[in-house]
Amino acid sequence: MNVNSLRKLGNPNTLIDFSSNDYLGFSKNKQIYLAASEILKRHNLEVNGATGSRLLSGNHSIYTETEKIITSFHNNDAALIFNSGYDANIGFFSSVPQRGDVILYDELCHASIRDGITMSNAKGYKFKHNDLDDLSKLVNKKMNNSLPLGEMSAGQSGSFTPDQNIYVVTESVFSMDGDQPDLKAMVELCNKYHCHLIVDEAHALGVFGKKGEGLIQALGLEKEVFARIITFGKALGCHGAAILGSADLKGYLVNFARSFIYTTGLPPHSVATIQAAYQELNSNDRSRIDLKSNIAILHKEICKQDLGTFFITSKSAIQSCVIAGNARVKEISEAIKENGFDAKPILSPTVPEGQERLRICLHSYNTIVEIENLVLHLGTFIKKV
Repeated sequence: MNVNSLRKLGNPNTLIDFSSNDYLGFSKNKQIYLAASEILKRHNLEVNGATGSRLLSGNHSIYTETEKIITSFHNNDAALIFNSGYDANIGFFSSVPQRGDVILYDELCHASIRDGITMSNAKGYKFKHNDLDDLSKLVNKKMNNSLPLGEMSAGQSGSFTPDQNIYVVTESVFSMDGDQPDLKAMVELCNKYHCHLIVDEAHALGVFGKKGEGLIQALGLEKEVFARIITFGKALGCHGAAILGSADLKGYLVNFARSFIYTTGLPPHSVATIQAAYQELNSNDRSRIDLKSNIAILHKEICKQDLGTFFITSKSAIQSCVIAGNARVKEISEAIKENGFDAKPILSPTVPEGQERLRICLHSYNTIVEIENLVLHLGTFIKKV
């Protein structure tokens, strides 16, 4: 392995934050902290842990209440809380698609989705990133029983049969590129061919929608999607995740998702924090408005510094500046750090070789001056020969 691709743990710093997923500043929001304490008091919960799996002793009343709040907020039938987005994805994909089914997934889907597909008895096939034509071709090949075995995911084998279920998987905002698929067109395609659409909304929750509901609701598509995976460790600033879907899906997951069944539940104070974060989303639009403004300011500064060709087009909080080569992107990241800014390099093999990038995460609390200076320094270092 190339030494330039090795990972290591970092330490907390006092640099200006352009790297965390805390898009709305909720992780440091005192109102959320205090509200969570009040929620625990209301439930008479003075405990440090769940004490067991939710199927044993860990299903405190606060879980049921919070899942009802999440269900209502997302205009859905049911919600099931998992310990993390990773647990939610491997729980869903390892249990719901069955032997003989087919999973068609965007080639840039998160590692947790890919790991879940690997654990599944279904066959997985990737389609080109955000390429509906390529997805349509795969669906048609499936319908005609003619998809070549060479296009399968590693470790998969077999051939299609006419009675298979097709699951189409994408993210509403991709974690490395910050871009979005054409979700309306994808819904139309899935409806046409009777495919089940699953959308991971990890980086859209809190950022898009009238109250931060995510892109699916912003587009009015919540009734057109088989399942949504939402995570609370990004814009909501806390921990955990949930799968949104039908009551039948929830019941199935409770019985067959191993990452739900065989793990200790989240402690009640984590669940209280999730509930308090949703209260904040409902009652305070300021953070989301400030974040949207900062995204526009960054785009303006990128144009001013003539850096547009380096950036992947994105309307989200994730803005990626492609700088090819692990050594080169690490060098620029260190130079940025020496000037007081924390923006992390993303190296291959996390992203394809030649697509290494500086991943800039914007927040509601970043100032105009901070954004201007970041892009100014970035332009200086990139243009150095």
